[in-house]
Amino acid sequence: MTASNLSIPNSNNIRRIVLDNGITLLVYENPNGQSVNVMGSLHAGSIYESPESSGLSAYVASALMTGAGSRDFDDIHSALEDNGADLSVRGHIHKIGLSGKALAEDLRLLLETANDILRNPVFPQDHVERLRGEKLTWLQYSNFDTRYRAAKAMREALYPPSHPYHYGAFGNEETIKRISQRDLQAFHRTHFGPRGMILVIVGAVAPKDAADLVQDNFGDWQNAHQPEVLSAPLANSPACSQRQAVFVPGKTQSDISMGVIGPARRADDYLAAQLANSVLGEFGMMGRIGKSVREDKGLAYYAFSRVSGGHGPDPWTINAGVNPDNVDLAIDSILEEIEILVSDEVSDEDLADNQSYFTGRLPLRLESNEGIASSIHSMQSYGLGLDYLANYRELIYEIGKADLLAAARRYLKQEQMVIAVAGPQQEASGTND
Repeated sequence: MTASNLSIPNSNNIRRIVLDNGITLLVYENPNGQSVNVMGSLHAGSIYESPESSGLSAYVASALMTGAGSRDFDDIHSALEDNGADLSVRGHIHKIGLSGKALAEDLRLLLETANDILRNPVFPQDHVERLRGEKLTWLQYSNFDTRYRAAKAMREALYPPSHPYHYGAFGNEETIKRISQRDLQAFHRTHFGPRGMILVIVGAVAPKDAADLVQDNFGDWQNAHQPEVLSAPLANSPACSQRQAVFVPGKTQSDISMGVIGPARRADDYLAAQLANSVLGEFGMMGRIGKSVREDKGLAYYAFSRVSGGHGPDPWTINAGVNPDNVDLAIDSILEEIEILVSDEVSDEDLADNQSYFTGRLPLRLESNEGIASSIHSMQSYGLGLDYLANYRELIYEIGKADLLAAARRYLKQEQMVIAVAGPQQEASGTND
């Protein structure tokens, strides 16, 4: 580790403690300020629910802060707001995520509140119904969002109904209507527990003080019902390319979502795929796709690509918003750029620019306690090692042009790509309503 990396979070300045009940605590003391950030996760995401109860995990997450123990909604939120603190919980496919911030002197309040809502939620019926109404309203609104509908159709075609990635983490109108207070209580009782839980604390707090507070609040937590951690199954790519059409009446724009099954975060070629994606549709004005489709040809309002790279085989996607008359031209132009990327190595300049971009933006991510906490959480969650950030520059510059080409060829196969278009025009290829 070089001297220039000494200030970067690493194994020498991150205190890692594993509690007897399986909770992993990581503390990074940052005295340059008066605040503290808490970030955490536990294995209770939508991967643990059935298709018939799609959205249950996220429903539980959104209801945790409506009442816990002897405290009602007003008690919980007033205690936080009166001290300028913030705490939120969100459901994802693999995990439930926890995020909070406060003055360092209020860390105890933050952890006591987190402990209460995670361990003792009461799911008041009036709030359960209020949240149901909010979720149904959001789903109904999303049904008229062409960008949402295109992405949903792409995902459902890319992954079979037997795969958890086929379903969104937030459910659908039918499943949300069916979920009851008892369902929320049963899911929490079974899936919430300390096994595999991660807590990261970053800010003006000594590691020992933070560890004592976590031990006081979470050290006695046990749940014998908590199941083993689930991993997403492998996903087979479609046998042939597919095109899905979603008719959304009353719209003047069409949205395109194109996807293939991409690398998981722990894949050996994940960083190479990230760099290849940056060349394709991220760097500068959204890479080659942005330049060709949006700037040069004027076919799109926006156009970009993204490699998700989560705990399982998330998609590598290309997205664009276009005039309905330009859908086919835009798709053809995007496919042309993909073909170029998988046919030839990128230039020396492209590689150098994107390597510089990746390493140059790292310090920006570490400017805040929240950014540091997020980075440390990712290192622990994905098993990257606590020196990952310190070694990041070297990892990026070890990747060559041949690595980018190999990653692009491995994943960006047009014969396995799903293309979904949502907009006002019904296409000849058929319509998904």
